[in-house]
Amino acid sequence: MRTLVVVDAANVVGSVPDGWWHDRRGAAERLRDRLVRYAEKGVAGHPGPVDVVLVVEGAARGVESVPGVRVVSAPGSGDDRIVEVAAEAADRPCVVVTADRELRRRVAESGAECVGPRTVRP
Repeated sequence: MRTLVVVDAANVVGSVPDGWWHDRRGAAERLRDRLVRYAEKGVAGHPGPVDVVLVVEGAARGVESVPGVRVVSAPGSGDDRIVEVAAEAADRPCVVVTADRELRRRVAESGAECVGPRTVRP
């Protein structure tokens, strides 16, 4: 069964002070494009291919999916949508990429493993 990798776009993009706040949508698109390679090779000890979901919110809503990365626009809280996606994947391995401690606690309740942003943004 393929591992699901759920990426907290706001948290990962915000982990590097590279001016992302000037173009949140563009930063989310650049992250999405970098994630394609992880869909193929795997992440955090989970060999590829894996299914990658990038959850975006706020100004990044509407970023389009690309082959290898499905983008989900949260209608409200990105964290709430990430919890929902992780819970929907309770029957398969799930890795959530975030440094948000409260989000980590919430997704762990559905059995998801958590890794930090540097896993996909060295």
